[in-house]
Amino acid sequence: MSVNTTKDGDFARRYGQWALIAGGSEGVGASLADQLAARGLNVVLVARNGPLLERVAAGIRDRHGVATRTLVADLTTRDIDTQIREVTDRLEVGLVIYNAGAANRTTTFLEMDLDYSLSQIKLACMGPVTLVKRFAPAMVERGRGGIVLVGSLACLGGSATIAVYSGVKAFDHNFAEALWAELHPHGVDVISTPLGRTWTEASERLGVVRDPNIDMPSDEAAREIVENIGNGPVHVVGEFNRLAASNVWAVDRRALVEMLSAASWHFANSLTQGN
Repeated sequence: MSVNTTKDGDFARRYGQWALIAGGSEGVGASLADQLAARGLNVVLVARNGPLLERVAAGIRDRHGVATRTLVADLTTRDIDTQIREVTDRLEVGLVIYNAGAANRTTTFLEMDLDYSLSQIKLACMGPVTLVKRFAPAMVERGRGGIVLVGSLACLGGSATIAVYSGVKAFDHNFAEALWAELHPHGVDVISTPLGRTWTEASERLGVVRDPNIDMPSDEAAREIVENIGNGPVHVVGEFNRLAASNVWAVDRRALVEMLSAASWHFANSLTQGN
């Protein structure tokens, strides 16, 4: 069932006072933070670049009059859970958006440094697992909340030069689908939002040539994400990207997730009863 959470009052009641955006210093993450603030949510921004983070936070406060907190941190560090807990102490974080990720699109797996490959896994896999474990229990207890894993169409299949990246994005995608099956019955919205080519500051720094027919502006991508948080488990962002994904995903994703989850629950219950 489609859920419309675009009205400011409804949105704030659905997700509470505070949202946390991991990877919120520029691009889609900064646009997400701005649009959530426009809907009346206070925001916690997490990223490595302190000056960019503070600039985004200051702009949000000036434009929307909401409260902000920032955490300059590397999401791959071992103590990230402690750092997150300290900056969100006593806050009711009802919406968590994980937008952090990085890909080297010019190097084969064998040519890529091992530490960099492992850091991709930590960032894209361990990071969201840690944040969900931190905030989801309280969401379930309250009977409301939202979790968004901003993904990539790289999850559709493996590809040369992005071997690890496509793998971790597949993890994020399946993780979000599974969380939707577990948490949606408790009132918590979970969604994977794969992006295609999106024009951001990072794209410009990498020297990517912008194609206006394909590259989606980051603010448009963010707007579509915010408007579809309640429409999990999957919403591919952008009409062009949905068409591309539909050629790969012939089976309705919700039906597939429900079918796989029913089988998994049945198997888990049989093991429990067997013991």
